[in-house]
Amino acid sequence: MLMMRLKRVGRKNDPSYRIIVVDKRESPKSNNFVAQIGNYNPKLGTSVVDSEAAKMWLAKGVQASGTVHNLLVTKKVIDAKKRNVLPKKTPQVKEAAAAA
Repeated sequence: MLMMRLKRVGRKNDPSYRIIVVDKRESPKSNNFVAQIGNYNPKLGTSVVDSEAAKMWLAKGVQASGTVHNLLVTKKVIDAKKRNVLPKKTPQVKEAAAAA
């Protein structure tokens, strides 16, 4: 089964990620990915996604990881709700703010 995942690149204390399509059983670091469809820099808050390639892979049955799914929703590549990717013990920030 193929997955859309993040592969960390960049140097120490300066993370940047590539959005890749890789077999679920393989590590993203193995460099045996099928396709690279974008990149994401959390420090700058920028992300570049090839929307046509992402839609094509999703149509073929590729599953997106939680963070990649949320990036695709933010870029309006897919029309869905965001997933909670935080640990189960950590509440979402919006829910805590709404309760207060």
